[in-house]
Amino acid sequence: MNRILLLLAGVASLALLGSGKVKAQAFQFPTLPYAYNALEPNIDAQTMEIHYSRHHKAYYNNFVKAADELGLAGLSLEEIFANVSKYPVTVRNNGGGYYNHMLFWEILSPTSAGKPTETVLKAIDTSFGSFQSFKEAFENAAKSQFGSGWAWLSVGANGKLFVSSTPNQDNPLMDVATQKGKPILMIDVWEHAYYLKYQNKRADYVTNFWNIVNWSRVEELYLEAYKQK
Repeated sequence: MNRILLLLAGVASLALLGSGKVKAQAFQFPTLPYAYNALEPNIDAQTMEIHYSRHHKAYYNNFVKAADELGLAGLSLEEIFANVSKYPVTVRNNGGGYYNHMLFWEILSPTSAGKPTETVLKAIDTSFGSFQSFKEAFENAAKSQFGSGWAWLSVGANGKLFVSSTPNQDNPLMDVATQKGKPILMIDVWEHAYYLKYQNKRADYVTNFWNIVNWSRVEELYLEAYKQK
């Protein structure tokens, strides 16, 4: 029963994150919504445990400490990211790491449908011409990101989808991003996200990523973002 309650609490806190509207006083470290081994063979249990309990937790702890020291209570993550260049780099790095990973856990699923929902597919076709064209653009962004970073699918200010990549723990909500928008799909290409299983074969990790995408959650994030346009 306690495990179920913790999972429900974790899912609830993750759901708040889609719009970036979590208030500073409510920042919490979420419960992972599935077991460490649930995404195998695409992502191994040891990688998931280290990634979640060490890397993500460290970003969270460091961000909360920095937010407290700077008096950022009352600001949402989106508000902080919109002016992140004005804050010390620890806010940018750790706030990004905290937010990016929470969203990343959401869009992964051990019971992936394997293909986009009709709503998401229509939006992808409108913006990219076809799902295959989008997939190629997204994979290229992930594979070609030099060093550590992320690849993103986001909703732009014009309501259309675009693919981008960011270094380190930056994201498209930040004022430092080259392309700004609301993220709805992303992949972590830091080495700690895949190296234990894939070593230097980032391309294999990116290819297998499609097997575990939670397209239902991607649709929810898309509709939330689109309504804000």
